[in-house]
Amino acid sequence: MELPLVVGVDGSEPSLRAVDWAADEAALRGLPLRLVYASLWERYEGTGLADAVGKPSEEVRAEDIVEAAARRAHERRPDVKTVTDVLAEEPEYALVRESRTAAAVVLGSRGRSSLTEAVLGSVGVTVAGHAHCPVIVLRGSHDNRVRPGERPVVVGVGDRPGDTAAVRFAVEEARRRGVPVEAVRAWRRPAHDTDPVQRHEEGAARELDAALRDVPAGVEVRRRTVEGPARRVLPDVAAGAGLLVVGARRREGHFGLQLGRVAHAVLHQAGCPVAVVPDQAE
Repeated sequence: MELPLVVGVDGSEPSLRAVDWAADEAALRGLPLRLVYASLWERYEGTGLADAVGKPSEEVRAEDIVEAAARRAHERRPDVKTVTDVLAEEPEYALVRESRTAAAVVLGSRGRSSLTEAVLGSVGVTVAGHAHCPVIVLRGSHDNRVRPGERPVVVGVGDRPGDTAAVRFAVEEARRRGVPVEAVRAWRRPAHDTDPVQRHEEGAARELDAALRDVPAGVEVRRRTVEGPARRVLPDVAAGAGLLVVGARRREGHFGLQLGRVAHAVLHQAGCPVAVVPDQAE
């Protein structure tokens, strides 16, 4: 049975843009789309969706939100099978549970709140930090489209074996789109280290080669070693990318935030969609 792409929708413009992007991605993968609205509140709190459903904002309900999202997905990609669901619970808990039976979870950069991008910390970061599948957050001023044959897929390569999950995901995304995968290894020389800079850079290059040794033929790979902290290097390198992929560590029985500083930073700073891919539990 094919696992669907799950999209968290709440009627906000960012979530509807996520529906657009996910519809393209589902078509590219040949997967169904599952649109989920989760809230403890029955009524929609904003005004942005009222015109689309033809009702005053105070009369827009959960069913209207998912139906409007489904119509948008069908208009975008009529060949993609789309189902909807309304869940009476907090969205972060509902979406983490949904991630158990999803190929990936797709989210807008923020929800209905009028706060700045920091609002991502409420739902997006929680889901990305605990999901059982990749989570893709639609960051940046993208045009809502997955564009095969254009912008590269960038992946951050760290120094732990679990990063291979992120590399595999990035390589497969690049293969589907027919674009290069650009693998980036950020490195730093400790302040009191007397070894030459070249030695650290060469070590980073070896780690990069090791992470990419199983890339299949036919996928163009670009390697980059960049001096600096990864949380700053990756958003800079991915400025023109179609997707930025990073790994997230999972520790069995540990409920706290598991993203790490790099994934947390790029979710708030990147100018393109970000995929957070969970590695193996320790």
